[in-house]
Amino acid sequence: MSFLANCLANIKPSPTIAVSMKAAELKAQGKDIISLGMGEPDFDTPQNIKDFAIQAIKNGETKYTAVDGTAVLKNAIIKKFKRENNLEYIANEISVSTGAKQVIYNALIATLNAGDEVLIPAPYWVSYPDMVLLGNGIPVIIEANSKNNFKISANDLEKKISNKTKWLILNSPSNPTGACYSEAELRSLADVLLKHPHIHILSDDIYEHLIFDNLKFVTLPQVEPKLKERTLVVNGVSKAYAMTGWRIGYGAGPAKLIKAMGVIQSQSTSCPSSIGQSASVEALNGTQDFIKPNALLFQKRRDMVVKMLNEIDGINCNIPNGAFYVFPSCAGLYGHKTPQGKIINDDNDFASYLLEEALVAVVPGIAFGAKDFFRISYAASDEFLLNAMNRIALACKKLS
Repeated sequence: MSFLANCLANIKPSPTIAVSMKAAELKAQGKDIISLGMGEPDFDTPQNIKDFAIQAIKNGETKYTAVDGTAVLKNAIIKKFKRENNLEYIANEISVSTGAKQVIYNALIATLNAGDEVLIPAPYWVSYPDMVLLGNGIPVIIEANSKNNFKISANDLEKKISNKTKWLILNSPSNPTGACYSEAELRSLADVLLKHPHIHILSDDIYEHLIFDNLKFVTLPQVEPKLKERTLVVNGVSKAYAMTGWRIGYGAGPAKLIKAMGVIQSQSTSCPSSIGQSASVEALNGTQDFIKPNALLFQKRRDMVVKMLNEIDGINCNIPNGAFYVFPSCAGLYGHKTPQGKIINDDNDFASYLLEEALVAVVPGIAFGAKDFFRISYAASDEFLLNAMNRIALACKKLS
């Protein structure tokens, strides 16, 4: 009898964290590594948020809170949804967790039974399929074509639906591609979902405020209010407010689901950090003036990175509309030989070559369910990115 749970055989450690750990290991050996693997803003948490958290500590707000979030934070979240998304919720429809990842995990664990299917468009965030597997569910992958900027169509969705489908996970803007669904594209998906009332939607909106080219962000229940009672909208403070380490995410959805998620959380982590929650109140209620300038800075970096990548023979990169990732194809370099005589056969080979030859860490696309691509996070300074792109270009020139 095995000591470890059988479900662990299907679970992989996070590839993005693995790349970052490998990069850190090489850096500790004295190598000048540029890591473009982790998905977090390079900005510091705004000062007003830090000051609010410090004051909360001084005020003694350091005790346990309600399991799924304080009343004051839930109120700030309710106001945020009304102000920014024109969605109305009440307190028992809000759950606060230790990051958006836990919100998603709680929802899946609270709802999945053996054999339930979860539709996941690919390329996908690395954790979605593994969390489904941990809940004894079956990830059903919907492959999105790069020609459609990595977005699924209504027809793609319809073809994968079965009577066992319980959830559709939709992430826009997307990690890893930066793809954003327009209102019209969401409308076409909504029309399909209206025909299948047994399907619930998990709308992962964590990159909501990182959107470019004057595109307007919309979330599915805004487009089709009839889907609101079947949708869990997931968000958090990590990306827009540069608060990745504060570990606060939140979800809004049907009260029955939110209550079940609270039961799961009560037996796992219990409440999120009291100080993280206090800081998040200020993030949501305080000034939002820095969000748009930050997004414009990311857009400028995107433009530079995409331009430089597309100037490299064998690499082709779409222009993403959001988040802080690009997802270029490296398939044009397959069959090429490295200076050490190794043949580049796939995206894993290419990512390994960049780390060894250029000392640049990227994540191979296979980690996101899309072979032939690789992900770059451009949440870094212009100088840092310019150096990285020049190194990648030089390494590609060395291939024969």
